[in-house]
Amino acid sequence: MKQTAVKWLVDQLFELRNPTLNQIEIMEQAKEMETRQIGYSEEDIREAFLAGVEKESYKGLNFDDWFEKFKKK
Repeated sequence: MKQTAVKWLVDQLFELRNPTLNQIEIMEQAKEMETRQIGYSEEDIREAFLAGVEKESYKGLNFDDWFEKFKKK
């Protein structure tokens, strides 16, 4: 998965100094907000789908067909 701007910024801040607990909480909130704004990538959904296939009885289901239907909803 490619690195986001928020993840990059968090990494840079940790390299520069030890952030306080409050700063860490703010960084975590920023990452969560970014995730909600961006949503999940096709790669994220594919990984979740394949993990579900291993645990459930979806053996005959094709991801690409399912994903096309999912995107249209």
